[in-house]
Amino acid sequence: MSRTILDVHILQTVPPSNINRDDTGSPKGAVYGGVRRARVSSQAWKRATREAFNGVLPPEELGTRTKRVAELVAGRIAELDDSIPQEEALELAAATVTAATGSKVEKPKRRKGEEEDRAPESSYLMFLSARQRDGLAELAVQGRADIKAFLKDPENKKRAKQIANTNHSVDIALFGRMVADSSDINVDASAQVAHAISVHAAEIEADYYTAVDDRREDDEPGAGMIGTVEFNAATLYRYAAVDVDRLASNLGAGIQEGRPAAEPVRRAVEAFVRCFVESMPTGKSNTFANHSLPAAVIVKLRDARPISFAGAFEDPVPQDTPDGQVGHACAKLTEHIAEIERVYGVADAKTWLLRVGEATKPLEALGTASTLDQMVGGVGQAVAARMENPA
Repeated sequence: MSRTILDVHILQTVPPSNINRDDTGSPKGAVYGGVRRARVSSQAWKRATREAFNGVLPPEELGTRTKRVAELVAGRIAELDDSIPQEEALELAAATVTAATGSKVEKPKRRKGEEEDRAPESSYLMFLSARQRDGLAELAVQGRADIKAFLKDPENKKRAKQIANTNHSVDIALFGRMVADSSDINVDASAQVAHAISVHAAEIEADYYTAVDDRREDDEPGAGMIGTVEFNAATLYRYAAVDVDRLASNLGAGIQEGRPAAEPVRRAVEAFVRCFVESMPTGKSNTFANHSLPAAVIVKLRDARPISFAGAFEDPVPQDTPDGQVGHACAKLTEHIAEIERVYGVADAKTWLLRVGEATKPLEALGTASTLDQMVGGVGQAVAARMENPA
C-alpha cells in the first residue's frame, strides 16, 4: 500500500553557541563515526518548532502542554458563564479534566511563605488542544449543579473522554501525546525529529568572562563578577520525517468541518516545514546571538518509508577543507543521496531544494533551487493532491 512520507534534510551552520546543554551546562554531544560531534536533541528542536507555530497558525489550531490545565479550562468556563465564581470554576475544571484523562488534578501543597492555595494542577504535563479545552469547559458548565454525580454517569464520562480524544490540534497531531493514566487517548506522533549532529568533529570551548561594577571606584581592583560559559560552533545535519497519512488520521474529521478534506493536512504540513526550517532553540541565545538560518534544505515526498541521509557524514568532514565545511558537506550529501536512491530504487521521490551561496552549488544536481515560500507552497500543494487522489 502506498504511503505519503515527507523527509526534510537541512544543513545549517550555527556560530559559537550553547543552544542545548546537558546537566553540567556543557553543549550536548555524541560520538558518531568515531569522533565527538556537536548535538542538539530532538526535544529541543521540536520545542522550537512548536513555539514557531504561534507565528503561522491561529490559536484555535494549537494546543498547550501544561500542568496548569485546570486554570485554562476554568478561564473558558468563566467566559461561558460569568456568574460562576473563580474557585468553583477551578473545581469544575479539575473534576472534568480528571474524568476526561484519568489524571488527578489537585491543589499542590503550599510553598513556604504562601498564604493562599494554588490552583489545581495535574501530576504531569497535560497536552490539550484549544478545542478540547473548550469542549471540556462546556461539559463542566452542563454538570455544574452536581459535577461529581454528573461525571459518574457513564455517558457523561464517555463524552468527556471523547472530547479529549477528538479535535486534536496541529501540534498534537504532529508531535503526539502521552497520557499516562489513560493510554486509550494517547496520540501517536506523525512527525519524527532526529537529533541534529555536526557533519565534522566538534570541540567544546570555554569563554572566560568578566563583568565590571558600574559603581566601582577607580582604585578598586578586580571585576564585579567572573565566570566561564562553554560553547561550540558547528555545521549541523538536521533531519525530520512526517507520516502524512498518520497526520491526516490524527487531525481527524473535526478540524476539517467546512473545509476541503485535504486542507487541514496541507496547512499542517506547510506550517511544519516552514517552522522546522526557520526555528532555533533558544538556549543561551542572549549570550551568543546565534540566529542563523540553514544554508541548504532538501525536502522529498516519498511513497514507501522515511530515509535519513546521516550516513553521508559517518566519515566526518575535515576541519581544514579548502571549500569550507558547508561546501564539502554539500558535495558528500549529494553523492550519498544519489547512491542511496540508485541502489535502493527510490530515486522517483519528488524533490524540492533551497540553497544559499556558492558553497551549496553541488546540490544543484538534486533539482532546481527555490525560495522558502516556493518550497513550502509546492510541498503543501503536492501533499494536498496526494490526499485528494491517493494512489
